[in-house]
Amino acid sequence: MHKSLAGLAAMLIAACGAPGQPEGAPEAVDAASAGPSEAGGGPYSLYTGGRIYTGLANAASTEAVLVGGDGRIVATGRTSELRGRVPVIASEIDLDGATMFPGFVDGHAHLLGIGQRELTLDLSGTTSLERLVRRIARETRDAAPGTVIFGRGWIETDWPEGRMPSAIDLDSASPDNPVILVRADGHALVANTAAMEQAGIDNETPDPSGGRIERDETGAATGIFVDNAMAALLDLVGAPSRAERETALAVGASVYASRGWTGLHNMSVSPRDARLMEGLDEEGRLPIRVYNSFDESGLDLASERKYETDTIRNRAVKIYMDGALGSRGALLFEPYADRPDTQGLAVRGKDATIGLMAAAREARVQVAVHAIGDKANAEAIDWIAETFGEPEAARAARWRVEHAQIVRPQDIARFAEFGIISSMQPSHAIGDLKFAPDRLGLDRLAGAYAWKSFLRAGAVVVAGSDAPVEVGSPMIEFYAATVRKTLEGTSGPGWHPEEAVTRAEALRMLTASPAYASFQDGELGTIEAGKWADFSVFDRDLMRIPADQILETQPVMTVVGGQVVWQVE
Repeated sequence: MHKSLAGLAAMLIAACGAPGQPEGAPEAVDAASAGPSEAGGGPYSLYTGGRIYTGLANAASTEAVLVGGDGRIVATGRTSELRGRVPVIASEIDLDGATMFPGFVDGHAHLLGIGQRELTLDLSGTTSLERLVRRIARETRDAAPGTVIFGRGWIETDWPEGRMPSAIDLDSASPDNPVILVRADGHALVANTAAMEQAGIDNETPDPSGGRIERDETGAATGIFVDNAMAALLDLVGAPSRAERETALAVGASVYASRGWTGLHNMSVSPRDARLMEGLDEEGRLPIRVYNSFDESGLDLASERKYETDTIRNRAVKIYMDGALGSRGALLFEPYADRPDTQGLAVRGKDATIGLMAAAREARVQVAVHAIGDKANAEAIDWIAETFGEPEAARAARWRVEHAQIVRPQDIARFAEFGIISSMQPSHAIGDLKFAPDRLGLDRLAGAYAWKSFLRAGAVVVAGSDAPVEVGSPMIEFYAATVRKTLEGTSGPGWHPEEAVTRAEALRMLTASPAYASFQDGELGTIEAGKWADFSVFDRDLMRIPADQILETQPVMTVVGGQVVWQVE
């Protein structure tokens, strides 16, 4: 067995059972038969006074929800009936006209990065290269000599300059302090000359496997580093301390609770953070549910003990097939339309990937495969099919492809055939489609961000944000999935509006589907008796309001396991 998975296998099987078998939930208790001594037990809480969507078929709603002292739903039904169902209701929560849904779960995010974005130099929203340079000049004036200036979040697609920043741009703002700025997608960075010199990189430094150093027409490094080429620069930043990581994880979880998320699927997690999250949860500083997908490197560290709690699950491993579309690292069958000299980057080879997949299957560990380009997605399907042989075995394992952004139409049905979950980020589409036609040409957009086509084919589609790459707002993801336009309400050629989904489908993509993808569909994802009382409450009815009001919707309350973990003041 692959060394990094051997220890994890013992931990996961002992802690969770087999990933291919959804864990059993307590028997559902119907409102018509529930009694005071049945599921839940006191003290009881009653949620009423607003529209409550259960997430069940046909956008079903109910008038009230009764929750037991164990944090599980006892029954749904009419307020008057539920009040008479138990002897005493300890607390009655009046929604005051707000709308309650099953807990919204971000199906792909990076908890540590979300917190770090709140605590470090955040370059998201930078509107031009000129403004970026001015920002770095200000940061340098306040920095001690030699201190590395590190930030993240810039993206050049809307900049008037129409290009990425370069080392020369940053040198004018910071000639002496090293500057390292990671692009919003996390798959490229720009560094100034001081940073490159300190990292020992010059014009003769070769491209590493799975990475690229961008060069000008003379062969000189421009300061742009893609995917695996970023490592030497990031080493200059240094790893955050244990205390810094704890703070970032706690801040990220708190921010997410305040946005109405009850949980997230946490991607590319360092094994050393498993113990930190367990400790934070025990201290009451991790208010949401977290489903961890670990970085494949060093997974043997996670075998020391299991670090699960009632709200933390450690069950998956994340592997990479390629890079990102914006930085031209996504692996394509044909060259980029705007850079015919490249087809993107294959981050790993077939033999290494098949070996890891085989080890993961033996260890009964779920695999989440990062694949963005059409070739990366096709190979991911091919190699998963080779690993399992029979589609039925693959379907039971519930493996995932993260992003699945550019997929050949003929490959979409194969996701459903092998039960491969499509973990997609609607906000990526409304951002990427501004530049994707230039990268790909219009013809290759037929299978791009194709949520509706995946659903029609019978695949499970999970919606997420990839925060901190994107904002991490449930409203933006819901809007992008159902409206498929920019936040300003515009679209362009190649946007394929027919790929927008219905509101009921979007709700499922943010609730029931993440529950299925994390083997918790027996316990989460809908509001029904026996499941955990995880609720997202918003001030407007997302299922009925005009589309242009979706982005104006605000969270009111977030409930996890029957506990109000955040409430608007």
